[in-house]
Amino acid sequence: MASKAFKRSAQRAAVAGALAVGAVSASAAPALADTISVPGVGPVEIPGVTQEQVDDAIATLAPALGQGMDTGIPAPAQAAPVPPAPAPEAPVTSTAVKAVKAAETKLGSPYVYGAAGPNAFDCSGLVQWAYKQAGLDLPRTSYDQAAVGVPVSQADLQAGDVVSFYGGSHSGIYAGNGNVIHASTSGQPVKLSPVSAMPFDGARRYV
Repeated sequence: MASKAFKRSAQRAAVAGALAVGAVSASAAPALADTISVPGVGPVEIPGVTQEQVDDAIATLAPALGQGMDTGIPAPAQAAPVPPAPAPEAPVTSTAVKAVKAAETKLGSPYVYGAAGPNAFDCSGLVQWAYKQAGLDLPRTSYDQAAVGVPVSQADLQAGDVVSFYGGSHSGIYAGNGNVIHASTSGQPVKLSPVSAMPFDGARRYV
């Protein structure tokens, strides 16, 4: 009951404010009785007072009286919250690609027969070392490396495939774009060469 009485008092105060505005306006021009609507009171006719003046008076008093007052004026719509942008997905790097990147870091390293890194390599030693950096243990010799994994045709080569040459006696890691990274021979550093530069014997994919 107290809440309703408070609302009526507030609404009447708003009407009184509107009447005061109307009284000033009426002194300047002939008053015309307009039918206006007062929330909680109903339609009334007050000379010189417009509906807009009553609404403005109620809107002015409403913040001071708090949310308990029903002004009859719809509240402004609030913008919907903007959802946060999704976090970018972490790139997925395969074991084979990691092995290629490891081998690339050794381009220019010297060839030493029987060496398997980290500073010098022979052909199968480079393959074994690169895949070990990627988390996969491979056999030590080029012949054994050609005996494990899944066979791959030259037309289906992908980065990371291990390519055999010269009947299996030489191996390298396919780097893409028709090239292979390999420790060639004595006096030649680890380098990038076209697959077509050597007699292709086969290829293996381990992951």
